Amino acid sequence: MACALSFTAQAANTTEPAYLDTARSFEERAADLVSRMTLEEKAAQMQNGAPAIERLGVPAYDWWNEALHGVARAGGATVFPQAIGLAATFDTALMHEVSTAISDEARAKHHEFLRHDQHGRYQGLTFWSPNINIFRDPRWGRGQETYGEDPYLTARMGVAFVEGLQGDDPRYRKLDATAKHFAVHSGPEADRHHFDAHPSQRDLHETYLPAFEALVKEAHVDAVMGAYNRVFGESASASKFLLQDVLRKDWGFDGYVVSDCWAIVDIWKNHKIVATRAQAAALAVRHGTELECGEEYSTLPAAVRQGLIGEAEIDAALKKLMFARMRLGMFDPPEKVRWAQIPYAVNQSPEHDALARRTARESLVLLKN
Repeated sequence: MACALSFTAQAANTTEPAYLDTARSFEERAADLVSRMTLEEKAAQMQNGAPAIERLGVPAYDWWNEALHGVARAGGATVFPQAIGLAATFDTALMHEVSTAISDEARAKHHEFLRHDQHGRYQGLTFWSPNINIFRDPRWGRGQETYGEDPYLTARMGVAFVEGLQGDDPRYRKLDATAKHFAVHSGPEADRHHFDAHPSQRDLHETYLPAFEALVKEAHVDAVMGAYNRVFGESASASKFLLQDVLRKDWGFDGYVVSDCWAIVDIWKNHKIVATRAQAAALAVRHGTELECGEEYSTLPAAVRQGLIGEAEIDAALKKLMFARMRLGMFDPPEKVRWAQIPYAVNQSPEHDALARRTARESLVLLKN
């Protein structure tokens, strides 16, 4: 409510700032908003727990939300079969129904939180799902989060899931989906913070990359999450090869990259690629990770002063993040945003319960001995 009042008050001024002008493009508005921030404010907005900037009417926002098989950690929600069960349906149309139901509930929850002036973790619109890593080894403790060992099936189910989450509105995103963990991340869990993966070129391009490529090119996924591990000696969350050469140049990705939580710490502490926090933060941003889950990006102002990165590079990264928030409708009146009209009653509705039961039945697999 306070944020809405701030927007209203600023809009009443004769010189309305461009970032509040809904007639302008999201790109223009994002650039204008970033231009008004101090360097310290910019760095804070590039961390998952972004604080409010009251003088600009920017509300606090936490980018961390989860929805692998239902809206997680945000109160009661419809629970669908775990991702490995969803994949076992081999039914992309059903997967789209499921992710549409999930995104309905996520949107409804978000606006209910806003009505109570709540802006915390698990209350937002940017979801760090799906997990499209390849489940090759049953000893990996997070294999149930994936769609299995088949790159083709993973790609098909992942595309359907992302399309249901992000919606079909030509102006406003319903949610931002995030393809994770990029790349070559399939355990073992205990080694992920210092492991250096060296797959063959054939294995890389036939096994580990196809699902990510499909989600970028077909589903137009809004975000990609970097992995903890190294790939060919580079941190996956600060990899020129993965984030610039493959993701952006080869595939044409135009969204934003978020690190896995505290992965930027690994760059200096565990991988020992650089020696300091500021060097790790600068390296990650320069190689293409705009958003950090963690707090290492608080050192970006120091990195600028040390000559490790230019403020213009920080501006370019932050514009992508502000564009994403603009496209989700966070800076526009709710009545303009189609998705803001979804009623809270969709949460755990009888229709969603019935869909969950049907999906559970379809996920059952009978094996012949």
